[in-house]
Amino acid sequence: MHFLIFGIGFYFLPAIIAAVRHTHNATGILLLNVFLGWTVVGWFVALLMAICSRPYYACYYHRGW
Repeated sequence: MHFLIFGIGFYFLPAIIAAVRHTHNATGILLLNVFLGWTVVGWFVALLMAICSRPYYACYYHRGW
């Protein structure tokens, strides 16, 4: 039973990272992970997108003082 829970958590690791980091494309990463995560290439692409994407709060423009 523990193996199943660990496996599901590892499978959705890119989506979890994207959600925790509040990336602007977290939904796209989740969909990529669900539909192409079963391929090794799709899982690594989703993981790279989750790690390399800027967090949502970093997209705001601050006008100085």
